[in-house]
Amino acid sequence: MLLSLTEGFLLGMGAAIPLGPINLLLMNRALRSYPQAVLTGLGAMSADALYLGLILFGMIQLLQNGIVSELLSLCSMLFLFYLAYRIYQDRNRHIGAEITEERKGVLTVYLQGLILTLINPYTIVFWLSVSSYTKNRALDPLMVFAGLFSAIVLWITLMPYLVHRSKHRISPPVRYGLNLFSALLLAGFGISLMMEMIGG
Repeated sequence: MLLSLTEGFLLGMGAAIPLGPINLLLMNRALRSYPQAVLTGLGAMSADALYLGLILFGMIQLLQNGIVSELLSLCSMLFLFYLAYRIYQDRNRHIGAEITEERKGVLTVYLQGLILTLINPYTIVFWLSVSSYTKNRALDPLMVFAGLFSAIVLWITLMPYLVHRSKHRISPPVRYGLNLFSALLLAGFGISLMMEMIGG
């Protein structure tokens, strides 16, 4: 039981820590408002919980269907471009102005995390891998998933907190550069998906 929990936790950290679209969005949100960053993370975790439910009911294989997979890739690509554009648009905003504006869009912030994770084809691949890994290692599925979600909760609360606490040390030019870099990386993820779709 402890082995399953530990392996699940390590799997969760391995999935949560690498720099990807959701972490870029979390860091960008954390520079504005810590609660908004956590809310974005909760949106992403809700999508993970949905995929967990599909695994438990044996339905996640339906998402491997060619047409469904292509549609998810297309939606993910378009949404990444949209987020990149929004971050690029906001690159010059002052922190105080952003916090005031962000309070108006609580549902929007949550939905961005949810949708970005939900339509990301790599999320589906990850959960399929976790399901296979758990079966092959004869681990306790509930303990593995408990470990996974413990790691995700830790990451979506701790990482944004550290970014938020250090935001006042970041000068406006550096912050401008970080926003620009985030926008370019998100667009890069979108282009990568587009190239895969064309090549596939």
